[in-house]
Amino acid sequence: MSSWVLWAIAAVVLALGEMATMGLFLAPFAGGAAVAAIVAAAGGGATVEWASFLVVSVVLLAALRPIARDHQRIRPRRMGTAALVGQSATVVERIANAEGVGCVKLDGEIWTARAYDDDEVIEPGTKVHVLEIRGATALVSQ
Repeated sequence: MSSWVLWAIAAVVLALGEMATMGLFLAPFAGGAAVAAIVAAAGGGATVEWASFLVVSVVLLAALRPIARDHQRIRPRRMGTAALVGQSATVVERIANAEGVGCVKLDGEIWTARAYDDDEVIEPGTKVHVLEIRGATALVSQ
């Protein structure tokens, strides 16, 4: 079997291993094996094949691994109403659960609001914290 075929098989196996692990560790070696397969198909000797494999693999690993680590550290941002939980809001209409009234200005929008504690009454202008979002209603507390 030709050496370029072996290098191509190695590149495919390493690429599949990378897809299975998703750690961006095997991908540089798959790239190195692919380059070595091209060198072998062009008629390079075994020494040139191995040298190209090692050089390309090390360069790709040095370039891509720090990028992969940075992406692993980034926390996914919350989206939608989940992103509003924990934010501050300003009461624009008196919040009284017993009367079924209350609105807050949250993230630039007016939201229907209810006090998290049913007995609590919150006057306009008060800063509150959003504890939960239920449907289109913000549950808040001082």
